Amino acid sequence: MSPNPDSFMDHLRQSGYHPRSNKHSNALAEAIARDLVAYCPELRRKAAAGDIVYDLNFTLRAGTADWNVDLVLGPPALADEPLPADEECILRKCPATVQIAIEIKSVMTEHRKAVKNRKRDLEAHHEHVHHYNASAIAGGVLVVNAAPTFRSPLRNEPTTHRNPFQLVEHCIAELRSVATRGGRTGYGLEARCAIVVNMDNIRNEEADYVTGAPAPSLGDPLHYDGFIRTLGDHYSRRF
Repeated sequence: MSPNPDSFMDHLRQSGYHPRSNKHSNALAEAIARDLVAYCPELRRKAAAGDIVYDLNFTLRAGTADWNVDLVLGPPALADEPLPADEECILRKCPATVQIAIEIKSVMTEHRKAVKNRKRDLEAHHEHVHHYNASAIAGGVLVVNAAPTFRSPLRNEPTTHRNPFQLVEHCIAELRSVATRGGRTGYGLEARCAIVVNMDNIRNEEADYVTGAPAPSLGDPLHYDGFIRTLGDHYSRRF
């Protein structure tokens, strides 16, 4: 498993980033689904048999409230009779129930303003997931841009980031303050992840991951590797 998903970076280099598009979150969600299957033997066994599937941009209803979730995994409907996938894949299909729900958020510019909203989104996400099903696993991912400048398609000129590494550190600290869940009761995210990129949205072919400080290091619970392992371990224990 890669320290960070190669396919997501390939997408950013080829397609760039647009704040009103979900293509970047879809690309990352697909990578997460594949890496979960690669890491977790129970997920891999069920995926190969077609007993667990995934979907993107899924409307999760809890009571009378709906929440659009970037990535969900769960068993398919009994009447679907899904075809088996191979050992490295998981089928995309609407699940009958949701066992894992992952929200993906990005802070590419205006970090201090944007991260407040992203933190609020992640808190609302785990509350909604656990209202839906107390045993469901809620994960949250925050992609943070460390580039000194960023050109948004919604603006005429690039935005300059003063002290971009300090901005990234601030965003990661905000992610660490999002509630975490202990055991199978209460609220909070079961797993959190911070992915740091260097992308100005001008020279997309030069975009890359930041793997040194201020990005989480290997062994940090916010590191992508730890995030995948935590999700897989929760799944093996619960389902």
